[in-house]
Amino acid sequence: MMRIPFSPPDITDEEIDEVVDTLQSGWITTGPKTKKFENMITKFCISDRTVCLDSCTSALEMTLRILGVKRGDEVIVPAYTYTATASAVCHVGATPILVDCMPNSVQMDYDKLPYLINTRTKVIIPVDLGGVPCDYDKIFEIAEKKRSLFVPSSPLQEAFGRIIVLADASHSIGAKRGTKRVGTLADFTAFSFHAVKNLTTGEGGAVTWRKNPGIDSDELYKQYMLLSLHGQSKDALAKTQLGSWEYDIIGTYFKCNMTDIMASIGIVQLKRLPEMLKRRRKIIEFYNRELSDQSVSVLQHYSEKEKFISSGHLYLVKLMWQDEEYRNNVIERMASYGVATNVHYKPLPMMTAYKRMGYNIDDFPNAFNMYKNEITLPLYSKMTDEQAQYVIESFKRATRD
Repeated sequence: MMRIPFSPPDITDEEIDEVVDTLQSGWITTGPKTKKFENMITKFCISDRTVCLDSCTSALEMTLRILGVKRGDEVIVPAYTYTATASAVCHVGATPILVDCMPNSVQMDYDKLPYLINTRTKVIIPVDLGGVPCDYDKIFEIAEKKRSLFVPSSPLQEAFGRIIVLADASHSIGAKRGTKRVGTLADFTAFSFHAVKNLTTGEGGAVTWRKNPGIDSDELYKQYMLLSLHGQSKDALAKTQLGSWEYDIIGTYFKCNMTDIMASIGIVQLKRLPEMLKRRRKIIEFYNRELSDQSVSVLQHYSEKEKFISSGHLYLVKLMWQDEEYRNNVIERMASYGVATNVHYKPLPMMTAYKRMGYNIDDFPNAFNMYKNEITLPLYSKMTDEQAQYVIESFKRATRD
């Protein structure tokens, strides 16, 4: 019996050598490697700038803080996502407004968006679940139509003059919609480099943004630096320069910077990303062929009509006409065959924290219908053809037994 993990990291000797180089350099916290990684991401995404942080959650939260989102404000978030998307909103004191999925889709229902927007709405956070980029053209069209309702409460909000779109792209680095890569599709884009992601730094994240004529990008970068390093006017590297010990504390802020050790892994991972994405897509094509005659619906990772290609992060399978009990039994059977699977996601209104906010899953029928019979199969760039074949054989056996 094979043992198939769900999503192990793809680490080679090249990443290890880069980390060793950092460890031997005498500089292991935020420094030259982190700045190099930021510049590489900017070039890869063709964004205006990039800031690397310790997680995608921090990238979302710091962006909301810089935008001036606060208590009394509302931020629209999908009900079908991981808690980090909405938790970041709660961290700044704002209220997450959950929106249901479209029928038979993991993406937010764009038709419902306009009805959730009011004078308190500051930001929309779409989620590129599974690595499939959302329809940002539709989201911006809605934001423009609701421009008259937007009440700015900070200079940055005034510069936009409309609801700001902050993409939760924790799954989608390397994905494209049209000719643009994720990283420039939204006003701001937050990435995750967690251990299970397509590109990993162990933990870690980043935020990119695109050019806006009303925004000083250098000043914006400086604000991220202040927020992520205790409000310190100089970073640690600058303080080590001869005679440059003195610094100021601009505000009592936070500690969520990326280290050079983490960035070292990311530098090599980003170089290898195209080949890793290529391998993921090959496995997805194999899964699609093998499951084409099964009673399932799978997440589409490529669409010529909608002009997108995903990052191939997750392989979501809906067991058509089945319920939670059946899905859970399939997961248990596959585990007995040595295959690890997962569920993406249990909707937020089913979680205790969001129930306490007054949310009820009955109000999100499409999210529940997506969740109740969804199973995510293992998918990772190190997976061999033999392992992929075993996953499919195990899945067919588990759904047949």
